[in-house]
Amino acid sequence: MMQRKVAEVNLESEMPTVEIAIQRMKNSLTTYKRQGYKAVILIHGYGSTGVGGSIKAAVIRCLGESSMKGIVRTFAAGEQWSNKKRELVGMCKALEDFEHKIANNYGVSVVILR
Repeated sequence: MMQRKVAEVNLESEMPTVEIAIQRMKNSLTTYKRQGYKAVILIHGYGSTGVGGSIKAAVIRCLGESSMKGIVRTFAAGEQWSNKKRELVGMCKALEDFEHKIANNYGVSVVILR
């Protein structure tokens, strides 16, 4: 059986509240980790304000919390991708196939699972 590498999760679909989006993210990361995925691309949108929406801000904050340490190895928001790309692709080479979706896209974050 081929090991699955990268999953995508749209946290924006059906326009959830921040709380629902964060719960969806936690559930998805836990499930994909259990299923053996290496990385998850979270689609959280950028918000209409031009400085990042509330879901994006909550996602970034939550990914950095100590409660996520058992699931999240490291992560990068879209605007950090160019700086962290080499490190993240080094942990999951399959992310190269998603470069077109990640590069210069501030509406996504990339998570490397433990």
